[in-house]
This record gives sequence, structure tokens and C-alpha cells, in this order.
Amino acid sequence: MESVSRARTKAFSMENTLVSNVRMKLYTAGKELFIDRGWLFVIVGFLLGRAVILSVVSPFAVAFIATLWFMHKEKAAKTLLATVLGAFTISSSHGIFIGISMFFFLLLVSIFKKIKNQTAIPIFVFLATIGPRIFLYSINGQLSSYEWMLIFVEAILGTVLVLIFMQSVPLLSQNRYRPTLKNEEIVCMIILIASILTGTVGWEFYEAQVEQVLSRYFVLIFAFVGGAAIGSTVGVVAGLILSLANVANLYQMSLLAFSGLLGGLLKEGKKIGVGAGLLVGTFLVGIYGDSSSLIPSLIESTIAICLFLLTPASWFKKISRYIPGTEEHANEQQQYLQKVRNVTAKRVEQFSEVFEALSKSFSSAEHYDMEDAESDRETDYFLSNVTEKTCQSCFMKERCWQQQFDTTYSLMGELKKDIEISQEPGRKLIREFENHCIKSRKVIDVMREEMSYFEANRKLRKQVYESKKLVAEQLQGVSDVMDDFAKEILKEREQHEKQEMQIMNALKSIGIDLEKLDIYRLDKGNVDIEMTAAFYNYHGEGEKLIAPVLSDILNETIIVKQEEISPFPNGYSFISFSSAKEFTVKTGVAHAAKGGGIVSGDSYTMIELGEGKYAMAISDGMGNGARASEESKETLRLLQQILQTGIPEKVAIKSINSILALRTTDEMFATLDLAVINLHNAFVRFLKIGSTPSFVKRGDQLLKIEASNLPMGIIQEFEVDIVNEQLQSEDILIMMSDGIFDGPKHVENTDVWLKRKIREMETENPQDIADLLLEEVIRTRNGDIEDDMTVLVAKVKKNIPEWATFPIYQTNA
Repeated sequence: MESVSRARTKAFSMENTLVSNVRMKLYTAGKELFIDRGWLFVIVGFLLGRAVILSVVSPFAVAFIATLWFMHKEKAAKTLLATVLGAFTISSSHGIFIGISMFFFLLLVSIFKKIKNQTAIPIFVFLATIGPRIFLYSINGQLSSYEWMLIFVEAILGTVLVLIFMQSVPLLSQNRYRPTLKNEEIVCMIILIASILTGTVGWEFYEAQVEQVLSRYFVLIFAFVGGAAIGSTVGVVAGLILSLANVANLYQMSLLAFSGLLGGLLKEGKKIGVGAGLLVGTFLVGIYGDSSSLIPSLIESTIAICLFLLTPASWFKKISRYIPGTEEHANEQQQYLQKVRNVTAKRVEQFSEVFEALSKSFSSAEHYDMEDAESDRETDYFLSNVTEKTCQSCFMKERCWQQQFDTTYSLMGELKKDIEISQEPGRKLIREFENHCIKSRKVIDVMREEMSYFEANRKLRKQVYESKKLVAEQLQGVSDVMDDFAKEILKEREQHEKQEMQIMNALKSIGIDLEKLDIYRLDKGNVDIEMTAAFYNYHGEGEKLIAPVLSDILNETIIVKQEEISPFPNGYSFISFSSAKEFTVKTGVAHAAKGGGIVSGDSYTMIELGEGKYAMAISDGMGNGARASEESKETLRLLQQILQTGIPEKVAIKSINSILALRTTDEMFATLDLAVINLHNAFVRFLKIGSTPSFVKRGDQLLKIEASNLPMGIIQEFEVDIVNEQLQSEDILIMMSDGIFDGPKHVENTDVWLKRKIREMETENPQDIADLLLEEVIRTRNGDIEDDMTVLVAKVKKNIPEWATFPIYQTNA
């Protein structure tokens, strides 16, 4: 059976390839014949040569040839002959007029051949139209006021049509794909089509007017492709121009406009719905006119519908590329958005570089430590302040600072060092200085006084340096986040044609036809796929069928992230998919406030940080009650907001500490116990600031995680200790506040007691472990709760998908 199925698939594939090759050859041959060799322009020229409105006005032919002469001069000669030939099929006088107009236009072009500006073409058309008319009317003696009006109307229309044809004629010979058209280009194209249809006036096919059949056919096409707005616009323009060619067809404008509107509204019914719209419009408009014209009108509409049904679908796709609102036009808008994203990403990268440069400028600031403070410049500045208050008014100044400068400077420098170290110079140094200076005691007292200012300035400089260092780290963190954001913008919508074909074919093989498929990311662990499909009666196909198929194709577990299911049968449903995490975390929490109260000084949070990271944190404010609760909640609120921006944990904690330490209100101190778990590999990072140890239970083993730091907000600069640990499936992580760790009463070693209690627990449910641990601590104190208590427990487990994959593709995407 499998071999037979493969043979059928291969035969079907070969048949599709053969049909595609035949179609491509036919398309290439037709393009070469009609476009490259210019026979399409010959046909259009022939019909425009026959186009006449208001019985005698014919502005189309000269305007078309002038446009073609300017844009495709190599194809203008045979088109000109076809145009003159078409004019002679109407009447000899009309043919003579078109011939003279063409000759007059060529004469003007040859005389002013140095003028290559296209603005001169409408002027040539105006003269080439008005000149021959005046000449012919003068010969026949018909130059009345009415003829003069027609002459100027024809010349002005010819001038306007040149401008219109310059917008629409290039579309007839477009050799490359143009993703979209402007609204004026669409209207100009419709006017050109209606003008061409005017050349078929008078042709009949079994009592059906050819111009009516073709005009309704084009209305059907544009209503089907562009909807009600485009369909009604085509109907109005075509009906207006055809009614000018034949006043009896004035009511046709209403018919075409209403049919285009109705057909566009019924386009959801495919070709049948659009055709039904034309029939209904024909009947409704026909019953208001002459009853004898209803049957011919219905015949014309029926022929147009038959032609419409026989039109290949590929034609509609080609036309839809030019019409706003279609899928192809939406793709062009998507390309525009991609360009906007590229520009935005570039700007974000530039901002990232600015922040990085600022970070380097702060980090390269001079570091004022103890050695820097002892520099010659600082010593000179210190001694100058001392001598200003002591030596300036001394009568021995000249001897000390001019005759014995080196000795004086050396002794005072030694005094400064001793005072800086012990606040009291050595006896030997004092004796030497007293022998040298008659105001030695006063100088030493002033040095002690100035030293206090010197130390204050040095501490201030050090604080400034530490602040600059913190600002540099924060700016570097912002720079890294913005750089990552720029990269995310650039790869927000990548092209994955191979995977798209695999997914669509695989789902089609199990009976699911996709209306739309968008693959945004295929990075390992960060897959992002969206699709739209129609289900007659949805029974969880996204989770049960589509996700397993995607898991097989992408070689990783895919799950449903979001579903928007249509409440109607065969309605379009939206489903998005993402990567399942390699590990899952099941959590439990137990907490109690001091004395059994409501407000606890402990706060905790458990949040998803994105990109497969899960964070657990406990903060314990100093003391108890509302004040401590405010401290801990503020710490966690800042932590959550900063971490969710993507800034590294270490920089985030330092930023929070800086904020808490720089508060101008009462001092606020808080501990922080943070664990960040990577759900892709179960790697965990612990950051502990003044917090109690944590424990990891792995079977019968128990690992202790601890670090030593002061609480946050006490000092401005401190080093964050990071402890890394590799967790395994079924590991249990236990975090607690000091109310739990130091809570057991009459227990000499709480560390050993906690380890024993955790080992003895038979349950592995995180919530049960948290409840039991809190209860055990409270029992040791006979039910008294002397401090706020909080326990967070998380169990890390390997993620096992609920549904097995479908082995449709054995190769990786």
C-alpha cells in the first residue's frame, strides 16, 4: 500500500509539473507576442481609432498615439497604422480626420524634436486635434458656434486623456512585478479600459451588444478582485464613457455601478456570488426601463458571467497585485513595515551605542583611593590651606619658605602623614618641627582642623566615584537591553519558506487547510508561529493535531499559546504556537505574620521573566508590621520592573540598593533572596542580600545555598554574591525568611534541625512541604508567631508533552 501511495504521489507531482511547464510556456509566448512585440498596443490602437463619443468627438486616438510615441516609440508605427485603419471602419471622414491628426502630430514632433519634456506632449495633442478639425470644418463650411464648442471640447479632452494615458499605458507593458498602485493610477486604468470598450460600440453578437458584454465582464472582474468600492467605481466610469458614445446606453451607468457594488458585497460567495450580483442588478435596473430591452440585457449579463466563470484564477491573482485591500497589497504593506522596523532597529542600535559610550565615559572616571589622595597636588593644596592660616602673618615666613623651603615642606608633609594616620604626630617629629618653627603648636592644630575637611572631601570624591561606577553599570545594562531589542526587531519577521511548505503540506495531509500561516521565529526554545484555519466543529485540533505535527517538523516540543476559535461552523479560527519549556516549575507558598496578624513584613513574588526564565524572590523588611511590609514590597516591586526589562540580575539588585540607600526619608533596609531558574536547562542563579540560606532537596541529598551580605539600603556600594547551581528533574528548591530559619525554639542548631525535617518529609508536593515546614516551626513555639514567616517551595520537573508527535517528516526543518 505504501509503495502504491508513493507511486501515486510521484505521478501526481509529475502531472502538476507538466501542467505548470505548459502554463509557463503559454504565458511566455503570449507575453512575447502581445507585450514585447507590441501587438497588444496594435489592438488597443485599432479600438481607440473606432472610439467616438457625442457622435463626432474622438479625442482618444491622438492621445493614445502621443503617449505611445513618448513612452514606446519603437512600437508606435504599426500602432498608428492600426489606429487609422480602425478609424476608417467607422467612416471615411472619421478616418481622414484621424489620419490628418496623426500627420499633424508627427509634424509637430519632428519640428520640435529637441523638446523632450513630457509637458509638451499635451500641447502637441491639443494642436494636432484642433487644427485638423478646423481645417475639415472650414472646407465643408460647418464652422458654427456649435462646431466651435465641439472642437474645443475634443481638444481639451484629448489633452486630459494624454495625462490619463501616461498613467495607465505603462501598466499595459509592465514587465516587472509592481506590488501596488496609487488610487489615481487605478482610476486612469479604468478610464483606459472604458475608452477601449467604446471602440466596440456597434458590434453585436446574437443581439447582444459587445461593449455591454465586455463592460459587465470587467465590472465582474474588478468587483471580484477589489470588492464593492472598486467594482462600483469601474461601473460608474465605464457606464459614463459608454453613455457618451451612445446616449441610449445612459441607464447602463446605473446598471454597471449597482452591479459592481452588489457583486463586490457578494464576493465571499466566490465567482457565483459575484455573478449573482450582476444578474440581480440587471434585473432590478431593467424593470425600470423598456421591457423589450430586459431580455437582451439579461443575455448580455449571462454571456459576461460565462466569460467570467471561464477566466483562469491566475488572471485574478495577477490583477489583485495592483488593487489595495487584496492579500498581495497587504504583503506590500508588510514589506513597508519591515523597512520601518529596520529603521527603528537602526535607531535603537544608535541609542544603544550612545548609552554604551556614556557608560564608558563614567567607568573611565579617575578613581580616588588612598594613593590618589597622597598625590603631590593634594598635598600642595592641603599645605597651602594650612600656611594661609599660619605662615602668612609670621615674621619668619621668608626664612622658612624661601631660604629653607625643602626642610619646611618635608617636615610639614611628615606631620600631615602622622596626623592622617593617628591624629597625633610622633614626639621626635614634634621636637624637630618645634626647633624649626616658632608657631609649631598653632600649625599642628590647624593641620588637625584641615585634616577633617580633607577627609570629608576624600570621602565625597570616593562616593562620587562609586556613584559613577553604579551609573556606568546601569547605562551598560540599558545599552545591552536596547541592543538585544534591536536584534529582536530585525528578526521579528524572517522568511521561512521551506518550513512553511512543510507545515502546510503536512497539515493538508491530515485534512487541515490553512488560510494563513505566519512564522515569526524558529530559534530553538523560542518558536513563534501563528496560523488561521477554518474548522467545522473545533475539538481541540490545535493541541491534539497541529502542535504534535509542528513538534515533529521542528524537532522540539510545541504547545498552543493562544486560541481564538470562531463560534460559527467553518469560521476562521486563530491559533498561535510557541516552544514548550524543557522543564516546568510547580510552586507552593506558606506565610504568616507576627502574632497572627494580617500585615506581614515579608513579601514574596513568583514571576515569568520571558525567554524561559522563572524568578522566585523573598524580601524581609526590617522589623514587622506596615513599615516593614512597605520596605519589602517596594524592594520586590522595583526588582520585578527592572528584571522584566531584561537588565541582568546583578545590575538590577545594585540599582535597587542605590535607590533604597539614597532615600531622603527615614532609612529603609530590606533583605532579598532571589532565585532565577532557566527553564531550558534547569540552571539556577541565587542572589542573596542579607538573606537566610536556601536548600535543594535531591532524593536523600540536601544541598545548602548561602551567601553573606548586608541588607539592602544600608551601604551604597557592595558586591553581590552570585551562587550558581545545576538543578535536575524532581529537585525541590526551598527558600525561607529568617522567621523560619531562626524560628525553632529550644533548638541549638537550626540548620541541622531544618535539614532533618526536610529529609523526613515524605511528600513531594511543594504546597504540602511549605505548609508542613511552617507548621513545624510554629509548633516548636507552642503556637506563638514571634516573627514574620515565609516559605517558598518549587519543584523542577522535566516537561513531558501530553500528545505524541506525528512522524510525518523524518528530517529536521
